[in-house]
Amino acid sequence: MSKNLYSLYKKGHWCVKKKIPLLPQILTLVKRFAFPACDVPFTCEIGEGTVFPHRAIGVVVHARASIGKNARIETNVCIGGVAGKGVPTIGDNVLIGTGASVLGGITVGDHCIIGAGAVVVDDLPPYSVAVGVPARIIKTLPHE
Repeated sequence: MSKNLYSLYKKGHWCVKKKIPLLPQILTLVKRFAFPACDVPFTCEIGEGTVFPHRAIGVVVHARASIGKNARIETNVCIGGVAGKGVPTIGDNVLIGTGASVLGGITVGDHCIIGAGAVVVDDLPPYSVAVGVPARIIKTLPHE
């Protein structure tokens, strides 16, 4: 089921980019019926392989947010903008834990892990593990 949200998103996003007027609205109705407890607009950018487990329950993504490839967005995650500060950019292969919030015009680097319930309001460099409110880096992951 988690792959179906991404498939539906891809179709709707393509329609929005091609400026097809009616089909995105129909797909939005389908999305609201199949995934009633999430708000992932077709205008945001989401990379291939991104998954939203558990039918994306409680997931809210800003309309202009950008999420890289192979991300995993758990339940009750908010990826939102802050007035006057922009919207988040999430890198590739990022895991965002249950109940986390990523807010403002920040960048989350590739291969980051954001712990459950964390509130990220500052940039995270690649290969970071961040937890807490506000989130702080507790570890750097090994990489080549």
